[in-house]
Amino acid sequence: MAADLYPSPTDQSTNPSLITYTHIIYALHAFAVVMGVVTTAATVVGGFIFSIPSIIAVIMNYARRSEVRGTWLESHFTWQIRTFWYALLWAAIVGLIGLVLMIVLIGWVVWWAGGLALGAWIIYRVARGWMALGDRKPMYL
Repeated sequence: MAADLYPSPTDQSTNPSLITYTHIIYALHAFAVVMGVVTTAATVVGGFIFSIPSIIAVIMNYARRSEVRGTWLESHFTWQIRTFWYALLWAAIVGLIGLVLMIVLIGWVVWWAGGLALGAWIIYRVARGWMALGDRKPMYL
């Protein structure tokens, strides 16, 4: 379990600025999701994968990943990075399957259902991670 792999969140060696930094990353991802919901040309998936805030968030993860290694925040960085890359992977898979199934005219259904499911998964991952960070708990991986 992740809690066994990382020092306790109450461990005094955790830099408070890194906790704030992790909150900022979650906020950028959440902002990207909201942009996908409220803009007419975007989707949750598109907003999360292709928006500037989300891309900046992933770059921020990689930029300071070594600083959180060995702390409970490492699990959050891994959670955030995996969320981004798995969302991109699944979006590509749904897109390709939908494209192939356009031959029999059900590709639109695959794109719609896949996008809806993936969007819900992204919202869950961002919300679940941010809530665990707020509770100062490591993420399970």
